[in-house]
Amino acid sequence: MSRIVSGMRCTGQMHIAHYLSVLQSYREMQDQHECFFFLADLHVLTTGADKTHEIKDNTYQIALDWLSSGIDPEKATIFIQSQIPAHYQLYLFLSMITPKGWLERNPTVKDMIRDYNLGDSVGHGLLGYPVLQASDILIYKGEQVPIGKDQRPHLEITREIARRFNAYYGNTFPEPKEYLREYPLIKGTDGQKMSKSLDNAIFLSDEEKTIGKKVSRMVTDPQKIRRDDPGHPDVCSVFEFHSILGDAQKKDRIKQCKDGSLCCVACKRELSAKLNELIGPIRDERNRLDANPSKVWDVLEIGNCKARKVSGEIWNEIEERVGFRY
Repeated sequence: MSRIVSGMRCTGQMHIAHYLSVLQSYREMQDQHECFFFLADLHVLTTGADKTHEIKDNTYQIALDWLSSGIDPEKATIFIQSQIPAHYQLYLFLSMITPKGWLERNPTVKDMIRDYNLGDSVGHGLLGYPVLQASDILIYKGEQVPIGKDQRPHLEITREIARRFNAYYGNTFPEPKEYLREYPLIKGTDGQKMSKSLDNAIFLSDEEKTIGKKVSRMVTDPQKIRRDDPGHPDVCSVFEFHSILGDAQKKDRIKQCKDGSLCCVACKRELSAKLNELIGPIRDERNRLDANPSKVWDVLEIGNCKARKVSGEIWNEIEERVGFRY
C-alpha cells in the first residue's frame, strides 16, 4: 500500500463539485492505500490572514462534509494541519534550502495574485506556500499525491525540494509521485466554474427545495426561447450536469432536446431529483453528526494524535540527518 497525502484549504462548506471531483476519490483511495487527509487551515493564511475568526468554523464544516461523504477515520488519518508541530518545523527548515527562483516561477502563485487582486501586498507566506505544501507531504514521507494535470507544477516543486534535501543530508524523503485524477470541470448555476465566492454552488448541506431553486436558475441553451424550440445540448450546462452524474437516458435526452419535445423546465426538474438523490443521504448524515459537535472534534483529535506520532518520528530522523540532535 502506498502512502498518500492530500489536503484541502479550510475556506467553507463543500459543494457538489468538491464531492464529484475530490471526495469520491478520497473514498476510493482509503480502501486501497494508507491515507493521510488533512484540513489545511494554515494555507488559509496565505490569502486570508485578516479573517482568522472564520477558520475554526470552516474547518468544522469541512470535517462534517468529509465524514458524511464517507471518508472513514477507521481507514484514513483525518487531521488538522495546524495542530501538528512538525509541519511548522519542516516548513521553516525547507525554506532555508529552497531557492527563491523556484517559487517565483510557480504559475499558481501568479494566478492567485491575479484572482485575489493582491498587487504589491503579496506576503512571504503566499510566495512560500509551495514550501509549506512540500512539508505537508514530506513530513509523512508521502509516496503519492492525488492531483489534476494543472497541479503538476506544485508537485514538481515538492520533488525538487526533496531531491535537494536528499543531496545535502542523505536519502531521507521519497520523491512523491502523482496520483493523477481526471477531475471533471463542474459548472455552477451561472455556467462558470462552481465556486462559493461566485454564489453559484450547490452545497452538500442544501435542502431539497434549495436544490430545486438553484437548479431552476441554471443556464441552458440561450437560443431555446420558447418551450418547443429545438435545443442545443452541447452548450447547455444542465445537459452537461446530467452527463457528469451518469445519464441512462442520454441518447433520448439529446434527441428530445434537439427536436423540442423536452423543455428546459422538465430537464431541470429531472436534474434536481438526481442531485437530491445523491445529496440527500449525505445531508442526513451531516445533520446527524452536527447534532453532536464534540464527537466530530474527538474524531479529529484522534487523527491529530496519529499524525503527530508519525510526523514526530520522521522529524526525529530529520534532526538526526541535519545534525540538530545535541
